[in-house]
Amino acid sequence: MPEIAFLGRSNVGKSSLINAICGVKKLAFTSNTPGRTQAINFYRIERSKYLVDLPGYGYAKVPLGTKDEWARLIEQYLRERKTLQLSFLILDARRGWMEKDLNLKDWLEENNRPYRVVASKIDKLNQSEQSQSLKAIRQYAEPLPFSAVTGRGVREIWQAITNKSTT
Repeated sequence: MPEIAFLGRSNVGKSSLINAICGVKKLAFTSNTPGRTQAINFYRIERSKYLVDLPGYGYAKVPLGTKDEWARLIEQYLRERKTLQLSFLILDARRGWMEKDLNLKDWLEENNRPYRVVASKIDKLNQSEQSQSLKAIRQYAEPLPFSAVTGRGVREIWQAITNKSTT
């Protein structure tokens, strides 16, 4: 079955995004503490695809060796999964692009891995801040604005998944 991966820094909202698009509050474990997703988690959806929650990168209170292992795990998954059809690179709209995000974007492009960028936590910004944030993110890719609180972007993310799953 096709797989759709969710990538991003620790505490960017990957699990919340999965819960929101599935309409289930506690499908994927969420926490305010960065680094709680410590393995690759597969969620079978509609008996036709898997949503894949990967460990975050960046800030997490775990030993450096654990972070290195996560990085190897993520790269191996992205490089070797033949069933991976699309990745969502999730950015916190309040933070925008950071070096590790840009490195991952470049890696995805160099390895011909299709991806879409999601600007999460958009609800935490006022209208002016949203506009500035999305403009800055657009320097490198067109983002899908998303909020797990309001549901903004859920339909567009499903459209991206559906379009990729049918091509």
